[in-house]
Amino acid sequence: MSRLVQYLRDVWKARYFWWHLAMSDLRSRWRGSVLGAFWSILQPLGLTLLLSFVFSKLLNTSMGEYAPYILSGLIVWDFMVTSAVGGSVAFLQADAYIKQTRHPLAIYTLRNVVSGLVVLSLASIGLVVWMLVVAPQRAGWNWLAALAALPLIGLLAWPWATIMAYVGTRFRDLPHGLTLVLQAMWFVSPIYFEASMFRNGGLDALIDYNPIFHVLELVRAPMLRGELPMLTNVAWVMGSFLVLSIVAILIGRTAEDRVIHYL
Repeated sequence: MSRLVQYLRDVWKARYFWWHLAMSDLRSRWRGSVLGAFWSILQPLGLTLLLSFVFSKLLNTSMGEYAPYILSGLIVWDFMVTSAVGGSVAFLQADAYIKQTRHPLAIYTLRNVVSGLVVLSLASIGLVVWMLVVAPQRAGWNWLAALAALPLIGLLAWPWATIMAYVGTRFRDLPHGLTLVLQAMWFVSPIYFEASMFRNGGLDALIDYNPIFHVLELVRAPMLRGELPMLTNVAWVMGSFLVLSIVAILIGRTAEDRVIHYL
């Protein structure tokens, strides 16, 4: 335990370094763009309009009501995918820093998570605006729960990205395989399709035991329904965080010193 506490202290001591890297990533992302950070709002909104138009016709539902469901799923899922895939190459991209410094390796996945959280926060502005226009009656103090959910989602993504980083450094095919696995998870998770559709099809297990569903509910319950997330949702997210953290710690203890040999 003392070793873990010291490790986290070292991460905190290097906060100016990994924060600088995260902000540098964002500047590179928007460099030369006229709209810059606004693309993080416009891109998911544009895709949401297209998908919600199609799905509202296929499912015979209101586009105004279905669009925020798609948008909330899109921005959270994109963050999780970016964290995982970006994490799988985080050590490879930071090999120059790793070879020259002795910072904790977890700061390089934290770098990706932090920049991803900034993009997620910007994309969430589009969701807030949409709900204020379409369903202003649902606005209230419960929306603060969705705001509080963002750092919680980030905490969940950090150990996941760190695990992927250790494995991806050793096995360079991981980013390609991970993309395939995440595509499969997209089809068995209520990202674009409502949870009721899975239940009506007898696929309750894909909802009740799917951490992605519970992560999405942290945002959807307060924003879309004006309700606080259920304790079950919070418990699943925190439980997933603990499991992933334990796995990341165990892998890190045996693999951190070997990473430099694989770079």
